[in-house]
Amino acid sequence: MEKDLIEYIAKSLVDDPGAVSVTETEGDRGMVLELKVADGDIGKVIGKYGRIAKALRTVLSASATKGGKRYSLEILD
Repeated sequence: MEKDLIEYIAKSLVDDPGAVSVTETEGDRGMVLELKVADGDIGKVIGKYGRIAKALRTVLSASATKGGKRYSLEILD
């Protein structure tokens, strides 16, 4: 569910929604979602001063906490 949520939000933000991919991997302290977008859209996902990235992480944290899980988000270049 968290993977779908991040993918949906990212596709809404970028110009090329077909290039958005989210992969879920096991990390040291829980699950890690890796978000990859087109090179021209990386700034739209990060936002000015990282505000959009921080908001994505906040939404992910709230959703995961509700389910009793622990997730983190990495935005890949």
